[in-house]
Amino acid sequence: MKAKPKSAKAASATEKRYDGFTAEEKSAMRDRVQEQKLSARRGDEESAVLEKIAELPEADRVLAKRVHAIIKASAPSLSPKLWYGMPAYTKDGKIVCFFQGAYKFKTRYAELGFNDAAKLDDGSIWPVAYALTKLTGPEEAKIVGLLKKAVG
Repeated sequence: MKAKPKSAKAASATEKRYDGFTAEEKSAMRDRVQEQKLSARRGDEESAVLEKIAELPEADRVLAKRVHAIIKASAPSLSPKLWYGMPAYTKDGKIVCFFQGAYKFKTRYAELGFNDAAKLDDGSIWPVAYALTKLTGPEEAKIVGLLKKAVG
């Protein structure tokens, strides 16, 4: 029995497969789907954030714990939740800021990122992510200032 030849349309469809996402990006997307499913069932988002922080590699865990404590103390109106597998903090249902560990996308440093809901606007250009390697008094003060501006 002869193999049935593929149509030109079927052959081109398989050739156009998109492999542009890294394994880390695919993992983040899977995390987000799981978070949405769990969020509908669970009411205590902070527990999920603390569990995720506890799972982080040590260097990221130390930074994430401190960032979480700073946010809870200086911006108590923000609510913690998981977002793409990362600790994030919301106001009125919108992500204001998030912690991205260096492990997440195999980067050199962790980041504290701010979304547009933070309204950190400063002229025509401003930073929305900050590299974190350690947190001492001056860095913590800068984060507190950013949070105060972010939550208005």
